[in-house]
Amino acid sequence: MISSVFKRSLSSTRYLSNNVKNTKPPLQLFGIDGTYANSLYSATIQQSDMNQTYNSLKKVEDIIKGDPKLEEALTDPSLTRDDRVSIIKQVNKNLELDNTTANFLLVLAENNRLGNFPSIFKKFGMLNDAHNGIIEAKVTSAKPLESKVLKRLQNSIGKSTFVGEGKTLKLTNDVNPDIQGGLVVEVGDRTVDVSISNKLAKLNQTLRENL
Repeated sequence: MISSVFKRSLSSTRYLSNNVKNTKPPLQLFGIDGTYANSLYSATIQQSDMNQTYNSLKKVEDIIKGDPKLEEALTDPSLTRDDRVSIIKQVNKNLELDNTTANFLLVLAENNRLGNFPSIFKKFGMLNDAHNGIIEAKVTSAKPLESKVLKRLQNSIGKSTFVGEGKTLKLTNDVNPDIQGGLVVEVGDRTVDVSISNKLAKLNQTLRENL
């Protein structure tokens, strides 16, 4: 049986952002995907268990990735609302999902947001990590960083307001030669871009505006 309270709380972006009751997410996420992830977090804290919800979402993610036809169907613009709901009800039944996750997927189907599921799942994963005291950060560089440089970054970012007291920072280093030099640091939904490519782009924009 669908929880009407949870269903109403997810039925519009405005209600999603305002109906938070002592369940403030540990990270500030933005955009439609972030809003849905935040709301699912709040509902989970009220009604379920974080590990259970995350594991249920992972099941859905895995089945979508393993079934191209299902993935295509979920994003098919020709499907009606009833078609989408019917598909999700079958997914819920096959995977035996908990009520909180099942209700959430039905809301996505009704609001035509199933195509956003991969991004919502990724952002909910951030919230799940933060809930468990882990904050993920990604540092992108033109070349792999030396261990001593990564250690300094680990200490610096870990002490910043991006992470917060009592949290554990999980740092990864991605390599992208296109940034040409410098660094791009991403923590949650926040990005600090001090790459050479970004500086050149800003310089070029300034020159275009003044010539």
